[in-house]
Amino acid sequence: MKRILLGSAASVLVAGAALAEGHAEEVKLGIILGYTGPIESLAGHMADGAEEAMSEVTESGLLLGGATVTPVRADTGCIDNALATSNTERLIAEGISGIVGGDCSGVTGAMLQNVAIPNGMVMVSPSATSPALTTVEDNDLFFRTAPSDAREGEVMTEVLMDRGIESVALTYTNNDYGKGLADAFQTAFEAAGGEVTISTAHEDGKADYSAEVGALSAAGGDILVVAGYLDQGGLGIIRAALDTGAYDQFVLPGGMVGDSIVENVGADLNGSFGQIAGSGGDGAAKMTELGEAGGYDGTSPYTPESYDAAALIMLAMQAAGSMDPADYGPMITSVANAPGEEIYPGELAKALQILADGGEIDYVGGSAVELIGPGESAGTYREIEVKDGAIETVGFR
Repeated sequence: MKRILLGSAASVLVAGAALAEGHAEEVKLGIILGYTGPIESLAGHMADGAEEAMSEVTESGLLLGGATVTPVRADTGCIDNALATSNTERLIAEGISGIVGGDCSGVTGAMLQNVAIPNGMVMVSPSATSPALTTVEDNDLFFRTAPSDAREGEVMTEVLMDRGIESVALTYTNNDYGKGLADAFQTAFEAAGGEVTISTAHEDGKADYSAEVGALSAAGGDILVVAGYLDQGGLGIIRAALDTGAYDQFVLPGGMVGDSIVENVGADLNGSFGQIAGSGGDGAAKMTELGEAGGYDGTSPYTPESYDAAALIMLAMQAAGSMDPADYGPMITSVANAPGEEIYPGELAKALQILADGGEIDYVGGSAVELIGPGESAGTYREIEVKDGAIETVGFR
């Protein structure tokens, strides 16, 4: 994040006045993501997106009468439950008032059950997509701006059927994310008349995936679906499949989509395709502009969702007139949905003023936010294809 939080004598006076009115002069928000591990190439941009929203709110001077927002980063390792849990405990002890995170589904569940719920802390995840998180009794503490894999399984089926592919082999990373997506996809694909010749797990962090690829190849299938991570096991599966000639085309779900996968595989990935949570329109365009101005990639996977996660927390605080998660948690859905004035990235000051004046907002954000059911995103998907060594968007679903 290249932007600098601006201070002035005037802002100090406003913060002091706000403190006199009972508000804090500083709000700390945790950004707890996998800065190491199998999605580390994405996490930095995600954090930058969240910090963009926090910087924007601080510079407005309008949150809770003038509070500043301080981001505090901590690592989940993506797949390290112990690390994620201990870092979440540490940040709560340091006085955070909300969490943007976790990122991967398993660590998010661990953070939620072991730390956030017992401590009454709000979490808004930009990228945890396991269907298992839908049914957690979270006391209005857990929300997500990326849609559930139950929906992605349906979208992936539509993409394959539209391309005339009715037989696939399927491998998934052996954790909550991989198993949840694999099950959702297989259910949807078979219901549509497709055949899954094999569905088998792979472990992350191995040096050799030739045995796994051998089993997948022996089972047959017109194409290989790789429900893994782009910086670890999923990448290893693709490299082994290409090296042995077992497959030359792959289906890439959300965990496999990012610039590093094409950089690491090269032209051999051309023709592979898939989908990832994302939207087009004004919100996405404005995120692109903010990223260009701020020195980060606003189009990187789950970066708009991260901006939106942070924005929802702060806007809910404003609507509740409080930084206490018990007060603002129940307001997140109301600021995310109609009725109210639509709010896009770069318009958080306007939203804060509307709420301060007693009005209503409908936060659209960078990912077309709409929260349904137990605080999760209705979700749209960006259909992608690798062409000439780059990931191109070919449509939205």
